Amino acid sequence: MTDLLVPTDRGLYCPAGDFYIDPWRPVPRAVVTHAHGDHLTRGSDAILVSDAGKHVTVARLGSDRGVTTAAWGERRAIRGVTVSLHPAGHVLGAAQVRVEHAGEVWVVSGDYKLAPDPTTAPFEPVRCHTFITESTFGLPIYRWDAPDTIAAAVRAWVTGNRTDGAATILYGYGLGKAQRLMAMLAPLEIPIWTHGAVAALADAYAASGVMLPASAPVSAAPRDTPWHEGVIIAPPSAAGSAWLRRFGPRRREAVASGWMQVRGARRRQAVDRAFVVSDHADWPGLLAAIEATGASRVLVT
Repeated sequence: MTDLLVPTDRGLYCPAGDFYIDPWRPVPRAVVTHAHGDHLTRGSDAILVSDAGKHVTVARLGSDRGVTTAAWGERRAIRGVTVSLHPAGHVLGAAQVRVEHAGEVWVVSGDYKLAPDPTTAPFEPVRCHTFITESTFGLPIYRWDAPDTIAAAVRAWVTGNRTDGAATILYGYGLGKAQRLMAMLAPLEIPIWTHGAVAALADAYAASGVMLPASAPVSAAPRDTPWHEGVIIAPPSAAGSAWLRRFGPRRREAVASGWMQVRGARRRQAVDRAFVVSDHADWPGLLAAIEATGASRVLVT
């Protein structure tokens, strides 16, 4: 029996439907799990994404050319192959791709997490024969604390910095992590300023109906802005850059990432604090997600 999905030099390919999932290069037909750069490639003729992911996808591509969307669970026929998208819980609009043909059902997980997150739809287990799972944190050492525990720790650190008169910079990926941090900070009702890479997605989140606390781009703030009264959220690439000078010498910096579970990774960041905040499943989450699919065959990427 021929596999329903096969790896190629352009990415995961469905021969029966003549389409790719998260292709690495432009292709005629692409089904894309989410808008992170390692899954979304510019230049494909047709790109299918979830309804929830439309605005962030267009923001990342810079154009809506070729982009079509499907509601969660909506079945689409592509050359006789049935395709549907199901929530992955990773970031806004992130989908698992269910592919059905000739009695076989495969599911491609994309990236996913099982922990609750107010900025994205929760992970939905999808029954299948073959499950292709991510394994970003596929080692038993990776085990996340409860989201409420993590959020409380972030808020306590930020509050302490404000009391000390220090500017607070939180580093997190521009799509997904940054918005999750903003949601964690909402109860504090303090000013939130954003790096350009984060600010560029604010309209996309608003258009998608995601309620986040108000924020403003750092570039639009006046020179005498009291930075210590709020929080600056930036991507990790801003760490150590000249961009930080505007906040003065009294500043404290933290990184939010699942990689911060490892002591050596924390030391290498050279920041004041590291928070273990991940948009991927931890080890128990990976095992639970795999078991919930009922798959008799599991492929790991």
